[in-house]
Amino acid sequence: MSTKMNFSSKLYLGLVYFFLYAPIIVLVIFSFNASSSTSVISGFSFKWYSELFNDADTMNAIKNTLLIAIVSSVFATVLGTAAAVGIDRIKSKYVRSAIMNTTNIPMMNPEIVTGISLLLLFVFGAKLMGMKSVLGLQTLIIAHITFVLPYVILSVLPKLRQMDRHLSEAAMDLGCTPVKSFFKVVLPSIMPGILTGFIMAFTLSLDDFVISYFVSGPEWQTLPIRLFSMTKKRVKPDMYALSTLNFLCNSRSSYAHQLHAGKRRKEKRKRQIILFSTDRRGDYEKICIIAFGFNSNAFIFCSCVCRNFTAD
Repeated sequence: MSTKMNFSSKLYLGLVYFFLYAPIIVLVIFSFNASSSTSVISGFSFKWYSELFNDADTMNAIKNTLLIAIVSSVFATVLGTAAAVGIDRIKSKYVRSAIMNTTNIPMMNPEIVTGISLLLLFVFGAKLMGMKSVLGLQTLIIAHITFVLPYVILSVLPKLRQMDRHLSEAAMDLGCTPVKSFFKVVLPSIMPGILTGFIMAFTLSLDDFVISYFVSGPEWQTLPIRLFSMTKKRVKPDMYALSTLNFLCNSRSSYAHQLHAGKRRKEKRKRQIILFSTDRRGDYEKICIIAFGFNSNAFIFCSCVCRNFTAD
């Protein structure tokens, strides 16, 4: 029975991966097709990769997309981190709950609603200031910051709740200013959450179409908008080449991350083995060092215990 279940689970997993990756495999194959046909393979060629890099409109759209994604994700990361620190320090749970509910609205809203509302806001603001045309790079950046900001806040907040609040207070007791205490103690502790929020903001901004479609001007075209404009006529095969390069870059990044994570796990196991293979006194000293990393009270307790044991 277990063999049958094992086979059925493997079959199910294989079907899932097949339906996920079969379209991508077909896309990769036809990106090397010598002709523009999507049904007949005429031969192996890098023709469409060459045309991709020679297409000025496509390269300009890629530059615009990367510029908007980098700028908006950097601003969203800074603003989101500051907002998360402020929300975490609010004492009233009702005020904190109200702010969190307000923060979650852009994520729950359909993108078309967010796009139309931002478009109306920009047009209304332009009329108040007497401007004829306002849609462009600035509106794209503001719109992208608006809808990726909640994701940064939700990535940083859990790290703030995990860290020991007494560490920052201890740093200030030792002479640090509040600003220096934040950069020396709090910021390193929440850095994984900040990096996660930045990557998520960058990815969402890079892939956005609906909101960008409403707030972009005629001179600023992102890559998703250019692909959508092609679907009205015909998608050129050089887009297959672009999608293939994007897939390969993502796969390489994912593999590098998994490889790095595996190396870190191995190094952690080695440190644990070395830690517990020392002599008796060394064990107690290193246990005190570990305790200091978790809590200062635990360090004091372990120090007293170690003194008693080493005195014996």
